[in-house]
Parts: sequence; structure tokens; C-alpha cells
Amino acid sequence: MLNILLDPIAPPSAWKSADLADYDDWIYRLTSSDTEELLEATAKIRERGLFAVQFDQKDFPLTGLALKISEIHEELENGRGFVMLRGLPVDGLDDDDLYRLYWGLGQYLGTPLIQNKNGQRIVEITEQGVTYGAQVRGYMTTANLMPHSDASDLVSLFCIQPAHSGGESCISSAMTMHNAILAEHPDYLERLYAGFNHSLRGESATGDPDEVTRHAIPVFSYFANKLSFHFNRRLIIQGAEKMGTPLDDKTIKILDYVNDLALRDDIRFDMNFMRGDVQLLNNHTIVHSRQDYVDDPERKRRLLRLWTNVPNGRPLAPEFADRTNGGPRGGMRVAKGANATSMSSDLPTSAPATLQARHNLQRLPRVSGDGCDPGG
Repeated sequence: MLNILLDPIAPPSAWKSADLADYDDWIYRLTSSDTEELLEATAKIRERGLFAVQFDQKDFPLTGLALKISEIHEELENGRGFVMLRGLPVDGLDDDDLYRLYWGLGQYLGTPLIQNKNGQRIVEITEQGVTYGAQVRGYMTTANLMPHSDASDLVSLFCIQPAHSGGESCISSAMTMHNAILAEHPDYLERLYAGFNHSLRGESATGDPDEVTRHAIPVFSYFANKLSFHFNRRLIIQGAEKMGTPLDDKTIKILDYVNDLALRDDIRFDMNFMRGDVQLLNNHTIVHSRQDYVDDPERKRRLLRLWTNVPNGRPLAPEFADRTNGGPRGGMRVAKGANATSMSSDLPTSAPATLQARHNLQRLPRVSGDGCDPGG
């Protein structure tokens, strides 16, 4: 029997755009001592000849900033569910150091997960000359991205270069959306709690473009007194089609309603990225989307992304925890013959080819239970 929450969620996790219009307390601004810590830790990693993914938290000491990150974790889990960390050093750092710095910061956010079948845990979000389609993920394009969740506790985006125009990040509280459904269409809740099989769009160890999740993943899951959310309209519809059981009009209407809720003006909050920003979102309480953008011909929009699972993360129902066929709270699985030298490799493209190849061999072993490699 489905465990459906019938009581409204209260603030701070349930918020509307008007609640944030006159406030910027969701921005955590780094101090000069914070940036000095980051630069000193990055320099020590460089001096040791290490690249991103080749070190962990003990190799990247952050004392004062670590305390601030503990506060951020509390806000992400028990507050509004999102934070913008502003002022990471970017100028004067080459790609190797930007990757080192972000990977080092990520060690304090949690355990980085594999994000695609190529085994990458740091992914570049930039236009790659491809067209958004069935086998092309939206982050490789300039396209508008519809509301969705990622398969990790947290998603973070480090802005190295914002777009020339557009590209605003749009976020909504899934808790507020649940309240709206409870008030406007409570009859939709049973179908949403029952869940849907999602297409894995070929992003799995098998590489099969028709593979879907082994079980239906709830859109809303109420477990251990926590309400969690996972949604991607496109992958739900594709999953049903690949299983040979296309969704009926009534179900499509429910999905459209959820999608529209996330984009509704009174619910959605838009933010722009600045150079040196790191956006942090709780995937279980926040749904995110992106407006399309135009690049500067000389400087393309460029962000780095991490998916992380936090230490002692919220309890998740078994049917909700495995969203990628990678095991409970797991990321994507590495496909055989994965290409480690693609644009979105864990190592920047400036890293020597020999190091790229060596790193690819090092990351294939796994840690059982979390679907990710040693070190993340």
C-alpha cells in the first residue's frame, strides 16, 4: 500500500518565488581567507603532481571553509534546499587547477558519483556542437531544459564562464509543488507515488539505448518522515514507450501538470550565474531547469558539474533509492570500452594523453553499494 503524505509541508523547505524576491541570504559569499585556503590547498596538490580525482579530503585541507560547508549541508537538507556559494577563485587558474579546486571542494560536499556511461564524475556543461535528441543529453547543447531531478543527493555547478545571454537556472521547491497538488489535484497523488520506469537513454553499463529502470521510480516518496522527489517527464514518457506500454492521455496530463507546476511563476525562482559561483541543490527537494542561451563567440558558457551523495544522507525507500540500475544511491555504471578522453572527462583536456589513459584504468574498480569508483 502506498504511503501518501496528506499533510502540507511547512517552510522553510516549502517556499515560493515571492518569499525570495527581496532576500539574498541564500548566497554564501566567500571571504578572502576562504579563497586563500582554496588556493593554498590547490597549490599543494599541484606541487605533488596530482590531478582531479587522484586525491581525497585529507589531501585538501580546508579548516575555516569546512565549517561553512557544514552550515550549507544543514541548509540543503533542512532549510530551503539550495545555496549559491559565491566567489570561488577563477582568474589566473588554468584548467588543471580549476579541476583540482572543484574536486577538492567536492570532497567536503560528499562522495562524487559517476554521471554517465563513460565513467566521468566531473562533467563539463558546455555546448558541444550537437543537437538535443534521444541519445544526446541536454547539457551538451544550448537548449532550454525542462524541469528534472538528478540521480544523487546533491548536484553542484561551478561557473567558470556564464553565457553571453540567457542560461538562467530555474529552481522550484518540490515540497511546494506537493502542497499545490494536495490542494488542486489530490487525485493525482496516487499515480505519482506509484511511480514510473525511466529510460536510461543508453547511459548504462550495457549501453543499450532501450534499457529502462528495473522498477517504477516514485515521483514522490514519503519514507522515514521525509518527502523526496524525482522527476523527468521526458525520460518517463520514453521509458513507457520502450517498454511497449505508452502512457495514456490521463497520465500524460498528470505529468504535464507536474511539469507546469515547476515552471509556474509563483513557484519558480530564477537565478543567474556569475563567474566563480557554485550552485548547490538538494535533488530530493528541489527540481531544476534551464533557459536556453546564446554564447559569446570567443567565450563559451562553461560550468563543471558534480553529483554527490552526502555523508549520512536522508533515508530513501528501496524503490526510490535505485534510479539508474546502479544499486541503492548509485550513479551511472561504466560501459565497456568507455572513452576517457572525451570533452567531459574527469581530467581537463589539457592533461597529457598518457595520464588520461592511466586514469581511465584506475577508475574502473568499484566500491560495492554506492555505484561509484574509489575516491568518488
